[in-house]
Amino acid sequence: MEIKVLNEDKKSIDLEIDNLTIVELLRAYLNKEGADLAVWRREHPSKNPVLHVEGTNPKKLVQKAISVIQKELDQVADDFKKTK
Repeated sequence: MEIKVLNEDKKSIDLEIDNLTIVELLRAYLNKEGADLAVWRREHPSKNPVLHVEGTNPKKLVQKAISVIQKELDQVADDFKKTK
């Protein structure tokens, strides 16, 4: 997965991410976990989506969301292995 920082300032960040599923997952977590605004847009289906995040320290919010998602996915994988 490739992530490009397009714009960044104190209150917002724009990230181009090459995976629509990841963008939507991040958007949902960020809106649930304290971002003032997390939305994505895609100019054309052949283009990568751009995630726009606003809030206090948006870069830290994105990093925290990624960490929480990774922990939850690890837990799901562990639970799945236990079912065998």
